[in-house]
Amino acid sequence: MKPVLPVYYQIKQAIKGWIVNKEYRQGERIPTENELAERFKVSRLTVRQAVSQLVQEGFLNSRRGEGTFVTANEGLINSFSLETSGFMDDLFSYQVAKVRAKSVEIIRIDASKLVKEKLELDAGTNEVVQIKRIRYLGSRLFTYTINYLPVDIGARLNEKMLYEKTLLRTLEEECGVQFTEAVQTLEASFADREVAEKLEIASGSPVLFVERIMYGKKHKPVELFQSFYRGDLYRFIVRFKNVKRQWKPMDPSVKSAK
Repeated sequence: MKPVLPVYYQIKQAIKGWIVNKEYRQGERIPTENELAERFKVSRLTVRQAVSQLVQEGFLNSRRGEGTFVTANEGLINSFSLETSGFMDDLFSYQVAKVRAKSVEIIRIDASKLVKEKLELDAGTNEVVQIKRIRYLGSRLFTYTINYLPVDIGARLNEKMLYEKTLLRTLEEECGVQFTEAVQTLEASFADREVAEKLEIASGSPVLFVERIMYGKKHKPVELFQSFYRGDLYRFIVRFKNVKRQWKPMDPSVKSAK
């Protein structure tokens, strides 16, 4: 596990991944604290913190003298949650641990004006590599994703790579891309005919549309990511914490607006 995120949080996400991917099914007992501590090579206190949060969120039920069991609430299990942390490593771990490609198509296409602008391509560049994937969360169809890459990067990819690894990992490990930053936007949208067909939902159904621009060295865009998530399977949670601030008196020379 990576040291950027708190260890208990990584363990919590790993256990949640087991539940979502049906490695431990509804009503099934998960390993004991001692077993989990041994598996993750951490203290029981760290494991207990992770398990306690999952109990609070409803993913696990603790029974005195019996153990800890996966919830019987199928709706909760199927409503996959991703909590933001702001770390690049979390973006990688989320994709690696949870989602698998079931269909991959890689082609070269004429770049639209919008794609060229977002990838900051030279005026004389007319083509990009487009990757279309249908991806599953466990056994459930989850997202339809379209990626755009500069040809010099995209030409080094093949479909076999993307069945074995996520695109982010492939770009990093196989193409030597060093990601430095990502800018992501999310918005509610509706499925057009193509998206509806890929996600096996009715045309016009609500979806979550996510667009992300990945940057490499010198703040140069190296990938444009666009993904449509089934609205009945995706929840996005942002956790806010109350931080006490020391308020300073207003400068008397500044008049408040009325």
